[in-house]
Amino acid sequence: MAVGETLVRTIERSFVKTILAVILLLLAGLVACSKPQPPQPEAVEAPKTTGLERIPAADPSKYPHLSNLGSWQNPNLVVREDGIGIVDLSNREIHILTQEEIPAELATLPLSAWPYGRAVLITQAVPKNLTPETKADLRKNRALLLGTLKELDVQYFEAP
Repeated sequence: MAVGETLVRTIERSFVKTILAVILLLLAGLVACSKPQPPQPEAVEAPKTTGLERIPAADPSKYPHLSNLGSWQNPNLVVREDGIGIVDLSNREIHILTQEEIPAELATLPLSAWPYGRAVLITQAVPKNLTPETKADLRKNRALLLGTLKELDVQYFEAP
């Protein structure tokens, strides 16, 4: 091999190494200078529709006076040790509901059943045999009912 060929090969190797070094530096620069991706916004859940949105907000100015709660025209819920009763205003019968049935039952009532807006009257049944266990059941059912009404954005008025 001639000295000229060796020199050409050495220059070629040096040139290739230089090109590779430049490419690596450019890639490193691109990675270092690239903007971090902004965090993706979390999916916002759409508010759950309950069917009660069609009913106007509660208007306490329309509620009957405390001495006249017998004339209450909105839904009337009764806390019982065995569940929640809803009073059928046409015949004063009480239909017992589970906590899970309350939203659907209220949503099926016609708009005319809500003259005071989205509000219910809550009363509490007095069991014949008031034991510590029935008292606990009443407290639990009342708390669950109030939580359900809050989730449904339904105001409540408790009878004294």
